[in-house]
Amino acid sequence: MKKFFDDIKKDIKFKSAGPGKKLTEDASRNKPEVVQSSSTAKKNRHAPTEGAQMAGAAALARIEQHQRPKVHTSQDAIRNQVKRELEAEAAALAEKEKAAAAEGSKVPVKDPACLSVSGVYFTCPLTGATLTKSEREVHIKEAILMRFEEDAVEASVMMVHTFNKDREKVKVAVDIMSKYVDNICKNPTEEKYRRIKLSNKVFQEKVRCVEGSREFLQALGFISVTFPVEGQEEEEEFLVLPEQSPDDLELMKERRDRLQRGEPVRAQLDRQPQAFRPSPNAQRFELPPEFYNLTAEELKKEQQQRSEMVEKNAMLRTKAMREKEEQRERRKYNYTLLRIRLPDGNLLQGTFYAWDRLPVLFGFVRESLVDGWQPFELIAPGSQKLQESEEVALAECNLVPAALLTFAWDAAVQADIAAAGGKSPSLLKPELLDTIRTLS
Repeated sequence: MKKFFDDIKKDIKFKSAGPGKKLTEDASRNKPEVVQSSSTAKKNRHAPTEGAQMAGAAALARIEQHQRPKVHTSQDAIRNQVKRELEAEAAALAEKEKAAAAEGSKVPVKDPACLSVSGVYFTCPLTGATLTKSEREVHIKEAILMRFEEDAVEASVMMVHTFNKDREKVKVAVDIMSKYVDNICKNPTEEKYRRIKLSNKVFQEKVRCVEGSREFLQALGFISVTFPVEGQEEEEEFLVLPEQSPDDLELMKERRDRLQRGEPVRAQLDRQPQAFRPSPNAQRFELPPEFYNLTAEELKKEQQQRSEMVEKNAMLRTKAMREKEEQRERRKYNYTLLRIRLPDGNLLQGTFYAWDRLPVLFGFVRESLVDGWQPFELIAPGSQKLQESEEVALAECNLVPAALLTFAWDAAVQADIAAAGGKSPSLLKPELLDTIRTLS
């Protein structure tokens, strides 16, 4: 009976053990058994009686009634738990990065409704679409590629001059392709000038690396052909131009000239002209981050520099030192927002590049006026009179990142107009007055 209960306990322990314990039990089972004497082995082993079996079953039931901690072994539950932990970790990391970015940029996050202008926008010269700064490059590339259906030469010229940032490489490639055309026109019957080996070192290093170069050659009429090369097992690719007629040669010269005159296609700054009613908030400006020309690291240093300004102002500085600091201050901005207060109190607002010249500003004002032909003056803060004829950048006139200017008609001309009984009913064009707003 004792041996029977031992066997039951042993079986229970084996069933309830984990994977590690099972290995231990397997090892114990594999231990060499004690060799029994021949006399013992010969004895018959009797099965337990019915009473013994009932007692054993009762003992087993009592053992199983003991509460044991539940072990979750479901693989789905484990995967779900890991997923929740990873999601929590990712969320924490994203929050940390967001906080770090906000701390590093030092650009205050403002409500868009409070901004003087919602952002900096550009106009695509090919499609007329209004674009943000991040959209302009991709949009222009797509617009150029769509031009191939209309004019492959024009589109390829745009590619060469727009898709490649290194202007020196572009110039070299343009010169070489122009030389191809010159040689063909001078020697129209010689086949060697109408065949370009693509593996040629000059072509590989100077032409092929420039985007749009192959497209331009194909627009001229070159086609891809493979020829066997002496001493090589594999054929090589060539661009080959069929023999041209005299009219075709003249057309090639014209297309070469278009390539040489080509310019990069650039999105034009949308000045966003806007008229405002007279307001005491005319000198209040809230600019979006696009106006700044500083990296996150530079902006972080900006606070430190400001704390040092008090000490610097207390020092005796030379004029050269002051001018150097002013120039450094002006270089912090890409754009500037200018408002012009008109004689009737209304305000005219526009966005400019910080390096735009004074004639650009005067031209913008003229285009916004009903009588833009009349001479006028613009007076900057500090009673500085701006001269339309001066090719001076707005930044050099301390008109960045924003400024309020005063408009004044030429007094002598206005006196003549008044004497003749003439007077314009309004200053700004109707399209601006139709959308006039009140500064918040």
